[in-house]
Amino acid sequence: MASIPSHIKAWVYSEYGNIEDILKFDPNVTIPNIKEDQVLIKVVAAALNPVDYKRARGYFKNTDSPLPTAPGYDVAGVVVKVGSEVKKFKVGDEVYGDINEYAVNNPKNIGSLAEYTVAEEKVLAHKPSNLSFVEASGLPLAIITAYQGLEKIEFSDGKSILVLGGAGGVGSLVIQLAKHVFGASKIAATASTAKFDLLRNLGADLPIDYTKDNFEELKEKFDVVYDTVGQTDKALKAIKEGGKVVTIAPPATPPAVPFFMISNGAVLEKLQPYLEGGNVKPILDPKSPFPFSQTVEAFTYLKTNKAIGKIVIHPIP
Repeated sequence: MASIPSHIKAWVYSEYGNIEDILKFDPNVTIPNIKEDQVLIKVVAAALNPVDYKRARGYFKNTDSPLPTAPGYDVAGVVVKVGSEVKKFKVGDEVYGDINEYAVNNPKNIGSLAEYTVAEEKVLAHKPSNLSFVEASGLPLAIITAYQGLEKIEFSDGKSILVLGGAGGVGSLVIQLAKHVFGASKIAATASTAKFDLLRNLGADLPIDYTKDNFEELKEKFDVVYDTVGQTDKALKAIKEGGKVVTIAPPATPPAVPFFMISNGAVLEKLQPYLEGGNVKPILDPKSPFPFSQTVEAFTYLKTNKAIGKIVIHPIP
């Protein structure tokens, strides 16, 4: 293992605003120190998430860590140093995870858009052996969100589900988990017609073009609607009597259930057999990976909402 530097390259912002305006490359950031329950990770790949640019806008500055900030939640990389209390990992292990246990409550100053980052042992898991670092980096935040949301509304074998935003980072994984892990009886999902083949390949039985059809007017109703796009008003019209709506895009119209994920390596470990068995696959946008030097362009693309699956930055640097 090469020696660990004292200063690293990272993308950093020092004020709140539009991320593509404020994010600057800094070749001389002090490497973060690890605590007893943390590991230091040499970042190989990192995925972008909407929470990154919402945080940069200052939407949760009351609970944010102090500026300056290197953004990035999702990471895949190699452990180069371990804290004294760490049991699960050793130097040289390939790991992945969402480094911030709570997305909006004191997230890390040095995120995954840096050469090195730190994370608590409990938010990480060993990288599935069949996945590349690029593929693995696109999973943690989205797959944990998908899984915990299904768990929160007690989704189970034999139930039907409608996924709003089925081709997105979270939606593409909700479809796969509903089918292969939870045993859904029928899966419908919204996207544009161009993405119908993707939806079917993921496991959707009924693709719906949201630009042409109003899903809430379908005669068929569903046990659960998983809303990733912020349409709880309409979603509530698409459920059966006694059905449930869960949303990750507040504000939620009651009785829809708003949901915020908690990063947890145990969820990734639980899903490892499905990932290594190939039943559940990461979906990466065709433009991925973007090189580290094009991180700003990658954020600009993320904000168009046209990405299919995840946008990943690799190699770093």
